[in-house]
Amino acid sequence: MVKQDVIKTVRRFYEELAAPFVGREEEARAITLALLAREHVILIGEPGTAKSALARRAAQLLKARFFKYLLTRYTEPSELFGPLDIAALKEGKYVRITKGKLPEAEIVFLDEVFNANSAILNALLSIMQERVWYDGYTEIRVPLWTLVGASNRVPDEPELEAVYDRFLVRQYTRPLPENKWGELLDAAWMIESGKLPEPKPVMSMEDLMEAHKLVFQVDLEPIKQKLLRLIAVFEERGIHLTDRRKGKALKLIAANAILEGRMVAQETDLLVLKYIAPKDIEDFDRVSIILSEELKTPEKYLKELNDIRMNIREAARLVDTLKSYDPRLVDLFRSLKVAKSKVIHIMKDTEDQAVRALAQQIISEIDELLSKVSYKLHM
Repeated sequence: MVKQDVIKTVRRFYEELAAPFVGREEEARAITLALLAREHVILIGEPGTAKSALARRAAQLLKARFFKYLLTRYTEPSELFGPLDIAALKEGKYVRITKGKLPEAEIVFLDEVFNANSAILNALLSIMQERVWYDGYTEIRVPLWTLVGASNRVPDEPELEAVYDRFLVRQYTRPLPENKWGELLDAAWMIESGKLPEPKPVMSMEDLMEAHKLVFQVDLEPIKQKLLRLIAVFEERGIHLTDRRKGKALKLIAANAILEGRMVAQETDLLVLKYIAPKDIEDFDRVSIILSEELKTPEKYLKELNDIRMNIREAARLVDTLKSYDPRLVDLFRSLKVAKSKVIHIMKDTEDQAVRALAQQIISEIDELLSKVSYKLHM
């Protein structure tokens, strides 16, 4: 496929992944970005929040070999990697039967991944980092592309830190808010009644590999200085990124640019740091607040514009009470001019249509109020 076709296919994959799930767009984006960057993703949250269903659907949309397992501290390596071949063992050969097991899978979902025992955790470390599985004295390269982990907690045991850090993408999967419950019931009924059609592949693993190559062609120069600034701000606020996470952040930023249809990164792509920077549960909200403060995001502009609109409407109520030539009218006139200039600057600084539409409405309100003030001042 040509470059633009690959980019369009990536977008379609994300939309199809999110389609049947109510309020799980962020989780779908996290998985899509991890796949594009060929990294691993952990979904943290209570059971019943569609974590395994998202992973399975991603594999179905890619027609990828999929393996799923629930880990406990009693899980044996043979449950993941396959049993020993007894016939081969009798001949003095150490061979595992890996058919249908983790060593042959391209997409893997491990539920309660941090419950695994040390033998499995050590095997997972090398598989996640090197895509190599050490079985006895044999080194076996595995086709794993992305491991999707799930957990209802953030691990605090020192022995789990290395595994947790291998999950570049972290998403806190919250229960749906009350305003989504109606949609949830309808969607759940579709699934339970068998009316939801089986997903048809929209990409192949070969397509995904081509998309992954594009990640390294994205122009990242426009955002590097801002990225360094954000990392410094995180450190100042007590949110530490390991060197591995700092270095790999660029891959996810580039992946987000591709998902948004661009080959040049821009400031809004830095929002993916909300998947990279958090460590503890409370960090997810803290990181989002920092990003909204530091980046030129639509959310930040919308908040600024709504604050301006509130001030304008308060000024309008004041103007109605003032008589002609009241000295305060002159000050209000100047303040309105400054506010209009700020709104125009926001319009020039963003291409987001919702922001631009709101800005245009506020400019109309300011112009109307300026006319009223001018009339009272006999200007």
